[in-house]
Amino acid sequence: MEKRRVVVTGIGAVTPLGNDVETTWNNLIAGVSGIGPLTRVNADDFPAKVAAEVKDFEPGDFIDKKDARKMDRFTQYAVAASLMAVKDAGLDINEENSDRIGVWIGSGIGGMETFENQYQNFLNKGYRRVSPFFVPMLIPDMASGQVSITLRARGFNSCTVTACATGTNSIGDAFKVIQRGDAIAMVTGGAEAPITNMSVAGFCANTALSTNPDPKTACRPFDLDRDGFILGEGAGIMVLEELEHALARGAHIYAEIVGYGATADAYHITAPAPAGEGGARAMKMAINDAGLKPEDIDYINAHGTSTAYNDKFETAAIKEVFSDHARKLAISSTKSMTGHLLGAAGGIEAIISALTIKDGIIPPTINYQTPDPECDLDYVPNEARKQEVKAVLSNSLGFGGHNATIVFKKYE
Repeated sequence: MEKRRVVVTGIGAVTPLGNDVETTWNNLIAGVSGIGPLTRVNADDFPAKVAAEVKDFEPGDFIDKKDARKMDRFTQYAVAASLMAVKDAGLDINEENSDRIGVWIGSGIGGMETFENQYQNFLNKGYRRVSPFFVPMLIPDMASGQVSITLRARGFNSCTVTACATGTNSIGDAFKVIQRGDAIAMVTGGAEAPITNMSVAGFCANTALSTNPDPKTACRPFDLDRDGFILGEGAGIMVLEELEHALARGAHIYAEIVGYGATADAYHITAPAPAGEGGARAMKMAINDAGLKPEDIDYINAHGTSTAYNDKFETAAIKEVFSDHARKLAISSTKSMTGHLLGAAGGIEAIISALTIKDGIIPPTINYQTPDPECDLDYVPNEARKQEVKAVLSNSLGFGGHNATIVFKKYE
């Protein structure tokens, strides 16, 4: 069966660095952090004091106010980012093509805020005071559902829930839908709004979050003094399109998506497999799927969570996959500025990967001060780097042992 070529024609984002792609990208390149004091919940209740929160987001700018009230924030973010991505792509979804245009948007946690609020209603006032929209606001697939309703996209519609690998798995799976001919375009990525009492409590209880109270330095991937990740929120969505369809309508092309790998650690519910064994297999799988050699990759947007195990084992996995070329690769963790958006992380980082190719600028890993002997590669410390980039690999690794990797290259 002939594999169709697939390109990125539109991007949209709501992030802690800005409520659109341009602002987010400019801040990333400038090394600006979107991390600040934890305000969505009472920070006095938790050892974690900082978060990467979305600021000044107005759902009414994108969604009818009545409809917005029936959506959890993660869905609002997804709808907003999807509308921006489709507009950026100049894609007209109409009666003639809508059944060939699909949506694949994932969320790691879904409507946690809705769950907590409605559970309080139930405890205080009984079941009659629980919203009839409780379940449709809570379930993680509702971002995909609401986006398809908003766009009138009637094709392939799905939702991936693979913890922190969600966004990358979603984009990889949407890529395969187009590649095999089941759609001409897919609106895809991840969305998350996890800064709630129970979510923060859970991550604090398993000691995953940084307890550094200084927002400027709390997230320091690959640095010896890293002490946990920073919880973030938002959405990253891209329009993937079959190449011939994109060319026929004169679409702008950011990059071509060429490879996808997904594996399981089959090891532990939260800890990565020793030496990043599962992540290494996902990277090899994606590079092989792309028809590339390891030395063809110029830049890796790392999972880079700023946790002790992740950064050490991801580094080990990169060395395993790339051998001598690992020393020549540029690697950065943009989570140092965005925080960790869980199921949305891969969506944002896919957009960053495409823009790195388009603009020839590699965003930095900020707060890199004290080298870790076990993390000894080129992490593009503290300042963006101008460099021609022809191929990018983006990693996402999730609780449950999920590993996902996608590869983008310059469209030629």
